[in-house]
Order: sequence, then C-alpha cells, then structure tokens
Amino acid sequence: MADWNRGHSSVEDMLDAENKRMAENLSAKVSRLKSDSNFMSATGLLTGSVKRFSTMVRSSRDNRRLLCYISIGLVVVFFILYYIVIRIQR
Repeated sequence: MADWNRGHSSVEDMLDAENKRMAENLSAKVSRLKSDSNFMSATGLLTGSVKRFSTMVRSSRDNRRLLCYISIGLVVVFFILYYIVIRIQR
C-alpha cells in the first residue's frame, strides 16, 4: 500500500511539473500575441496620422504654414531629446 502512494505521489509531481511548464509556455505565447496586437494598433495609428498629414499638405496656404511650424518643432524636440539622452549616458 505504501508503494502505491509513493508511486502516485511521483506521478502527481511529474504531472504538476509538466502542467507548470505548459502554463509558462502559454504565458509566453500570450505575451507575444499582446505585443503583436500593440504593434498592429500602433501601425493603424500611424496610418491614420499619415492620411491626415497628407490631407493637410494638400490643403490651403494657412495649413502649409502650420505644417512648417509643426515640422520645425518636431526637429527641435528631436534634438533636445537627443541632447538629454547623450547627457544621461555620460
């Protein structure tokens, strides 16, 4: 009777270890799917932004002036962030 309980316990341990391994694999797959979903969401957001940007470029002179200011502002922000990152790394 004691041998049966010991064998039953080792089978349970083996099944428990296998279950934990499979749960970890499933968790990794879910994480990958979530990151892919976030990527697709960002792609959709960028596509919409490009369409709005293109529409604004094709419109009147006032929007072109605004577009110029936004472009210059983005370049300035890029250089400021670049300077900050370089400064932090030193």
